[in-house]
Amino acid sequence: MTDLSQQRAAYAARIAARARTDDPALIRAFATVPREAFCGPGPWTVLGEDGAGTVEDPAGLYRDVLVALRPAAGLNNGEPSLHALCLAAARPRPGERAVQVGAGGGYYTAILAELVGQAGRVDAYEVEPSLAAAARAALAGYAQVTVHARSGAEAPLPPADLVTVAAGATAPLPVWLDALAPGGRLLVPLTAERGGGGMLLAARPAGEPAEVWPARILSPVSFVPCAGARRPDEAARLAAAFRDRDWRRVHALHRSGAPAPGAFVAGEGWWLA
Repeated sequence: MTDLSQQRAAYAARIAARARTDDPALIRAFATVPREAFCGPGPWTVLGEDGAGTVEDPAGLYRDVLVALRPAAGLNNGEPSLHALCLAAARPRPGERAVQVGAGGGYYTAILAELVGQAGRVDAYEVEPSLAAAARAALAGYAQVTVHARSGAEAPLPPADLVTVAAGATAPLPVWLDALAPGGRLLVPLTAERGGGGMLLAARPAGEPAEVWPARILSPVSFVPCAGARRPDEAARLAAAFRDRDWRRVHALHRSGAPAPGAFVAGEGWWLA
C-alpha cells in the first residue's frame, strides 16, 4: 500500500491548484482528512474525467473524482476541487458555526470541522438513515460535530456563520437564510429539473434590514435533488435562466420586492439581480 500521508499532501496541492486557492488552512484540511474513512469499505467505484472505474487501494481515492456511496440513489462523495472552490470562496474560519445540509458519508463534514477547529461547531444533516449512521461513526473523533439524521431543509436549524448545501435546491430557502448571523454565508446549488445549475454564494449584510444580500454564482454545477427544497415552477425558471442569461453577472440576492427588469431569475419571495 502506498504511503497515504504523501498521497494526501500531493492530492491537497492538486485540488487547491484546480480550485485556484492557496489558502493554507484549506490545503492542510484536505491533506489531513483520510477520505477512505468516509467512503465505506473498498473496493470503491469512482467517476472522473476519464470515466468510471474501480479502485482497491485507498491511494486511488486521492484524485479529483466522485466516489459512489449509494449508486442506486445517485449519492456520492462529490468532486473535491468543486468543494475546495466553494469553501475557499466562503472562507470558514476558526471558531465559526457551520450547518451542513447533506452530510453524505461525512468527508466534507470533517473538512469543515478541520477549518472551524475545536472552538467551532458543525451541525451536519443527512436524511438517508444509513449514510447518517455511517457519518456519525466516522466523525466520532470530532467533538465539535453533531450529525442529525433528518432533513436540513426544515426548521429548526441552529444559528450559523455558514450554511452549506450539498444537494440541488430551486431556491435559497428562508430556513437557511434566517439561520445566518450577520456576516454569515450561504452556499447552495440552484439547479433545474435535470440537475444542472450554478453554485450560489450569498452573504448576509452586517446591518439591518437585510433584504438585499451580496451574491454571486461561483461555478456551473450538477447535483442530485435536495428533498424538501424544490418547486417545479422554480426549476423551470432556473432552466431558462441558465440557458438564456449570463450567470456571471449575478451580484445580489433580494429577499423581497418585485423583480427588477433584467433579473437573472425570480422565485417565491426571492430573486437574483
